[in-house]
Amino acid sequence: MEWEKLGLLFNPKLILSKGLSAALMPIAEFIDKNNGIIRVYFSPRDEQNRSEVHFFEFNIYTLEILKISENALYKYGKIGNFDDSGITLGSIVNHNDKKYLFYTGWNLTVSVPMNNSIGIALYENNKFTRLGDGPIMTRTLHEPYSCASPFVMFDDGKFKMWYASMDKWEESNGNPKHFYNIKYAESLNGIDWERKCIVCIDYENDNEYAFGRPFVLKEDNLYKMWYCYRGDFYKIGYAESLDGIKWQRKDNEVGIEVSETGWDSEMLDYPFIFDFINERYMLYNGNGYGKTGIGIAKLMR
Repeated sequence: MEWEKLGLLFNPKLILSKGLSAALMPIAEFIDKNNGIIRVYFSPRDEQNRSEVHFFEFNIYTLEILKISENALYKYGKIGNFDDSGITLGSIVNHNDKKYLFYTGWNLTVSVPMNNSIGIALYENNKFTRLGDGPIMTRTLHEPYSCASPFVMFDDGKFKMWYASMDKWEESNGNPKHFYNIKYAESLNGIDWERKCIVCIDYENDNEYAFGRPFVLKEDNLYKMWYCYRGDFYKIGYAESLDGIKWQRKDNEVGIEVSETGWDSEMLDYPFIFDFINERYMLYNGNGYGKTGIGIAKLMR
């Protein structure tokens, strides 16, 4: 693969007047295919650093921003809930004429910075609504730490999820450091999940300690996954699988690297792939986990 960067698509300075900053975890959805109008859901942070859901719309031909949501489509949960400190986008699934959002809920904690769980919401009346106050996936006996960053698709008559699963915390230079890889789960209804601790993408060396936001595509019976992974900074990786469970990492084939200068010169993270008129595009974040905005790239080969 070889991706041509088309530039910074959405600058978070556009939402500063709303008391918001950053623009992370983009999800693209076509609003008007005939005219190339795309809606992008994303997670900005409010003045108390709580993430929520907004959107902007743009023209794929001109890359012009056409509209930005006035209000949040989804906000943090009630005090004491698993998502009372913020929510970040995972993936959207359209199934049986309904649109479901799978997302990461954030809890601030004491001994470590946070705990994450996975929630679900339904899109109705131009906003997302909780199906309940609790998570659909959280810590268990065999996965005792956080789970986050769900990517879900309906495939072969069931819901399939790839998600970031934390293995442990370790002390590092006097601070807690998290370690998490990408695991797999299945569900018949999208709410009750069977988890067998199946690791799909794992650490390859001692420098790797975190994987984020998988995106999975199934083409010609081949599963393709883009994700971000890091030592010092996030970069985008790529893997392939015949069954969606056993994966072969092919990070050297991903075809996109940090820029020499500018908004994505330190890191690349949180990729989202979409196709339009025989062209493939990637939305992604750059430096600071979304602080510098959302970029767009086009696949050349």
